[in-house]
Amino acid sequence: MSKHKIKKILVTGMAGFIGYHLSKLLVKSGYHVVGLDNINDYYDPNLKLARLKDLGFNTNEISYNTLLEIENTSFIKLDLTDLANMKALFKAQQFDVVVNLAAQAGVRYSLENPHAYVDSNITGFLNILESCRAYPVEHLIFASSSSVYGLSEEIPFQEDNCADHPLAMYAASKKANEMMAHSYANLYNIPCTGLRFFTVYGPWGRPDMALHLFTEAMVEDREFEVFNNGNMSRDFTYVGDIVESVKRLIPLAPKENNPIFNPKKPVPSKSSKPYQLFNIGNNSPVALMDFVKAIEKALGKKGKIKFKPMQPGDVQSTYANVESLFEYIQFKPATNLEEGVQAFVDRYLALNT
Repeated sequence: MSKHKIKKILVTGMAGFIGYHLSKLLVKSGYHVVGLDNINDYYDPNLKLARLKDLGFNTNEISYNTLLEIENTSFIKLDLTDLANMKALFKAQQFDVVVNLAAQAGVRYSLENPHAYVDSNITGFLNILESCRAYPVEHLIFASSSSVYGLSEEIPFQEDNCADHPLAMYAASKKANEMMAHSYANLYNIPCTGLRFFTVYGPWGRPDMALHLFTEAMVEDREFEVFNNGNMSRDFTYVGDIVESVKRLIPLAPKENNPIFNPKKPVPSKSSKPYQLFNIGNNSPVALMDFVKAIEKALGKKGKIKFKPMQPGDVQSTYANVESLFEYIQFKPATNLEEGVQAFVDRYLALNT
């Protein structure tokens, strides 16, 4: 399919980490991108504004529910819970595709403020679905999370593994998104693709994530906490690989009556309705202490580690099976950890020194 067939894409969470990178790639690839973000203060809004500025927007002109337009890119500050203005935006813009990346993120924060996850990830996502129902799109791609696997120790995680035992409200909200999307695929024939992201990292990354926290502490010569005494591993996935995967999925909307689906032996990732789920991970888990060593190497200095026990809501390891995704888009994440960490550190130092 020609990259120009789909003309207009809504990216929610444009000022966020993945949304910023995806928007940049899609504009470069010839799409018209409309970005949406509420620029909340879960973490420093100045980082979100810096991402928008890098995309070409005059951040001094941002005001609620006002569309800023530059060549092939637009931005609107809007909250997903604002259904009336969401529907007005869909009506005015007539999107071909929606990529929903806006969400209340963070596992530990969900222990402190669970209502934020219902507002953004449940009510907000319902409003996305309702807007797609009112003004139909060719494809809705939405962010889920590896955290849905919860208590499962069936490693590597496959999309058809049991994901019914979430460990925190964040994971529960993402699992709910998957079920909500399927119901709308069934009721209103909205083609939906859910993506279970595995520990995304890279330049412009969130300051609440380990890579930023560890790097900042090392640069400032402070102690930093490593949980479960370092006995953890993560399938760290470079953001450039994530957004390339999403770009390739855009024209590949699921169809009805998938012959692979067997209603007598149903699986979570496929359906007779226009719905599918994929893992997006590096397919190569890294020990947390090796991750720390990669940061130390990139910075040229040793970290001051304070080991702590496992935190509530955390899992010991994540590991994605990505064969289904590779078969579908002929691409799998493969960026080397040291290369990806170096790219983050270079950008961090450019922004903060």
